[in-house]
Amino acid sequence: MAEIIDLSVPLTKRAKHLFTFDIEHIDHKARQKTQGAELGLKDSDFPDWGVCASDSVSLIPHDGTHLDAPWHFAPTSEGKPAKTIDQVPLEWCYGDGVVLDFHHFERERPITTEDLKEALKKISYELKPFDIVLVRTDATKLWLEEEYKKEGAGVTAEATLWLIDQGIKVTGIDSWTWDQPFDIMLKRGNPKKNFLEAHKLGYEREYVHMESLANLDKIPKPFGFKVAAFPINIEGASAGWIRAVAIVED
Repeated sequence: MAEIIDLSVPLTKRAKHLFTFDIEHIDHKARQKTQGAELGLKDSDFPDWGVCASDSVSLIPHDGTHLDAPWHFAPTSEGKPAKTIDQVPLEWCYGDGVVLDFHHFERERPITTEDLKEALKKISYELKPFDIVLVRTDATKLWLEEEYKKEGAGVTAEATLWLIDQGIKVTGIDSWTWDQPFDIMLKRGNPKKNFLEAHKLGYEREYVHMESLANLDKIPKPFGFKVAAFPINIEGASAGWIRAVAIVED
């Protein structure tokens, strides 16, 4: 029997940094009033508890656990129109997973190509095309806190390019951004070159990445499991929310 490990953060008003998030829970009695009016029904036409509850949610697709589409990075990728989230091949979003552990890195310490190679050597694993590479920083342990957005080591453009050169199409990280934290990038100066450098790499090479993953520390082995991370089908969007999971067979 397979173990399913949730790799997604909860969308909750308790997360202090989610300024764009608003949710209204419409309970059974409140929904009875609106649906009754819509359908011309009386209160006596419903059960005592009302009718099916509903919710209203407002959230940008880059908050919460999500997959960034090539269109997020630039209008073109590899000289062709960049794919929006509804155009990302679903075959990319399910495959063999590998976790590389950098939770011991300070937030100022970028993850380089040599760091990736060393982490792979440590677990005796060689990447193959279409593996899904997950980078563990443990930043989402602070998911509910204001400082979450500033936590976690990020991956350099050079290291990201190296992953793409190994045939990787989907990467993921358990922090707010695949790149370094914004304040760290800005301290480096020359924002045209140094700000979101791994994101901007998508202009030259086609790939996608997941952000705000969670529970990477709960995956019991660094490889030998599957990852499923299918994005919500939002036509023309730059990203889509995902309920990412790791599937670990006995």
